[in-house]
Amino acid sequence: MANTSELIGRRKAGLTTPSDIAPEAVRDITGALNVLLADVFTLYLKIKNFHWHMSSPHFRDYHLLLDDQGDQLFAMTDEIAERARKIGGTTVRSIGHIARLRRIQDNDAEFVTPADMLSELREDEKALLLSHRAVHVLCDDAGDVATASLLENWIDQSQRRIWFLFETTRS
Repeated sequence: MANTSELIGRRKAGLTTPSDIAPEAVRDITGALNVLLADVFTLYLKIKNFHWHMSSPHFRDYHLLLDDQGDQLFAMTDEIAERARKIGGTTVRSIGHIARLRRIQDNDAEFVTPADMLSELREDEKALLLSHRAVHVLCDDAGDVATASLLENWIDQSQRRIWFLFETTRS
């Protein structure tokens, strides 16, 4: 039978993932990934809000665009969280944790015009793109090529979403 100190050691070791990345870099990268994850969750919910409240002669097109973009962001959430765990960190644990970390703001307005919805999402995507790039720099500095590679794909996806939102709002 295990003694108390062995049990405590096992519980503490339960979240320790072996990593070839320096502990300080793991701390910095996972911290940045958690902020990124909070922003992605926030943007996902904002897109769903706008998706559900869209009203326009172009309803179907906008509704489908936002559905597609929301699906892309939701797919990122698991990849971001799992990457933080793979390198030896932890990730967000609750909606409250997400609320404390996020930088992208909610929009709780009763009515938002379609043009304003799409423009606001485009600006949020630009902010997300800058965050992707900042985390990429951290990964490059730490030699974390796997996370950097994921970020490169997310940067491309973000640029595509920005492009679609821009083209949709052109006069």
